[in-house]
Amino acid sequence: MTELLNIGGFEPLTTIDYPNNLSCVVFTQGCPWRCRYCHNHDLIPANKQTKFSWQQIFEFIKTRVGLLDAVVFSGGEPCLQKNLLDAIKQTKALGFKVGLHTGGAYPKILKQCLDHLDWVGFDIKHLPLNYELVTQTPKSADKAWQSLDILLASKVDYQLRITKHPELMSDDQLNRLRRLMKNKYNSDLTVQTCTTNNCLDEKLCIV
Repeated sequence: MTELLNIGGFEPLTTIDYPNNLSCVVFTQGCPWRCRYCHNHDLIPANKQTKFSWQQIFEFIKTRVGLLDAVVFSGGEPCLQKNLLDAIKQTKALGFKVGLHTGGAYPKILKQCLDHLDWVGFDIKHLPLNYELVTQTPKSADKAWQSLDILLASKVDYQLRITKHPELMSDDQLNRLRRLMKNKYNSDLTVQTCTTNNCLDEKLCIV
């Protein structure tokens, strides 16, 4: 089996990354966005060499058949990986549920993967007009909201999440975003705790 993914980390057991399922998490290396509150910024460089190997991780995953419910591909941004779909198919063939964490930076790749996914954790960054305040990347909102439309048009189970940093989003803006999710998409929004001691933008660090 050839090396399919550039992997930056691996969590062999978690109860929180795929709701109501025991899972392991594959953290892929690389992300096109530079979210200012990001605390896993070691995963941002796409070409960084790491000690992790998809082949070794896949062999480990095989030993967890019947013990784990699911495998989650996270990041970084998993949809940056050109061979993500192949890795998902390999994992699915073992009988696991497969989950994906994504910010929606690559709508075409997400659409290709959806037929083989059981659940998506979709990370919304802000109201559409305020996306670049967080991502520091032009046109990131266009990609994200296109991906959201694709996800919600599918039959795949999902969770919409947001990480709220108090310097980047006010309570009023959060409430506006919640209303948008409910009124336009009939979806709830889960607010995640922001880890503030290691932000990419050091000005946002709160110890």
